[in-house]
Amino acid sequence: MRRVIGMDIHRTFAEVVFWEDGRLRWHGRVDMTRSGLEGFGRSLAKGDEVVLEATGNAMAVVRVLSPYVARVIMANPLQVKAIAHAHVKTDKIDAGVLASLHAAGYLPEVWLPDAETERRRRLVARRNQIVRHRTRVKNETHAILAAHLVPPCPHAELFNGPGRVWLARQALPGDERAAITRHLRELDRLGEDLTVLDREIAEATVDDPAVRRLLTIAGVNLTVAAGLVAAIGDIRRFASPQQLVSYFGLNPRVRQSGLGLAQHGRISKIGRSHARALLVEAAWAAAKAPGPLHAFFLRIRARRGHQIAAVATARKMAVLVWHLLAKETDYLWARPALVAHKLRALELQAGRPMKKGNSAALPSPTTSRRCATRRWRSPSRPSAPISTSWPSGNPSRPGTGAPPTRRHGRAARLASLVEGRSPRRAGAAAPDRCTTPGTTSPAAHGRRKCGGSS
Repeated sequence: MRRVIGMDIHRTFAEVVFWEDGRLRWHGRVDMTRSGLEGFGRSLAKGDEVVLEATGNAMAVVRVLSPYVARVIMANPLQVKAIAHAHVKTDKIDAGVLASLHAAGYLPEVWLPDAETERRRRLVARRNQIVRHRTRVKNETHAILAAHLVPPCPHAELFNGPGRVWLARQALPGDERAAITRHLRELDRLGEDLTVLDREIAEATVDDPAVRRLLTIAGVNLTVAAGLVAAIGDIRRFASPQQLVSYFGLNPRVRQSGLGLAQHGRISKIGRSHARALLVEAAWAAAKAPGPLHAFFLRIRARRGHQIAAVATARKMAVLVWHLLAKETDYLWARPALVAHKLRALELQAGRPMKKGNSAALPSPTTSRRCATRRWRSPSRPSAPISTSWPSGNPSRPGTGAPPTRRHGRAARLASLVEGRSPRRAGAAAPDRCTTPGTTSPAAHGRRKCGGSS
């Protein structure tokens, strides 16, 4: 005999209703303590199913009752309210509605994360709380200065070294000075907590291939990548990129009825708000980097404005995240040097040992940006290396290429002084960082540079 148990949980108790053979039977109240839930779980059968709504302490109830029953289901409260809206609402009715909906197969379920994903979500949530608290303290400090007609700080940051020295010289009443001192101490403490949380997040994600894959996207740093991976969990639960966009609340509202045209409104904002905010912040950063996202942002901004362009870019990044994680591939327009620096910063933040002597093996971020700009401006050859896209030099013309044995820098100048010639031959092209030995430099071929024409 199938039996479904509906629980309407609160802070201190839970109302329990049993569904058996199409009938509802009120069981009573259960204390919301570990001992009370364990005692209630021992009274259940192994084939029972427990249903409850998603709320603050719902995951703790799931962990306690899972060993005693066949399955614990968590329901989406917004969709349950839309399906079974009643004018008479009590705890018994709510618990009975949950049990009846699941027995009929109409219960909108919520995906339950594993222990590691739940831990990452808690770390990301705590970091977000600290950042919001720090912003609130800074705003209170600025409000005190504005209330006493203190001019804006001439330095770039008010709360760093030079800014605090300037702040100490301002004429303020004694109580306001004491309040600012308390705010500065609070900011120092929050900064230390933020450093500890960043290290814990880095240690939890340093070996995660999903986080490393998202770091290949321009504008995505460790905070954004870890937050998105924690919010998504298992990418296989989203059958299409549109479902992931809807999960983040970035899909527009649509209203259509009868023969009328569909009207598209603002984004729904139904879903994980923190992940949506991370994508929007990443979109602003990606709009400044060369690549397809930058071109998309400029195209939308010209028609709709920069705010709508940023949200549209965030939606496109959500689609891109689904493709990268579902297909297990890296971003095609990734900048190798920038990605290498991101990964190395992630390893150092996680406490990995430092590596000395390998800096010459990686190109600089400036070189990577110039080369990425050149690849972006040449869409006909997106996968061709920079060095092979230049035509070979003419040996009959002086200065069309650099021989493999040429020496650069201080060694070349010393050798030229010893041999009695000028440090640089007339007509010779300056070495370029984007070329490899034995290839023609861009400066000699049309006097071009990696970032474009001079």
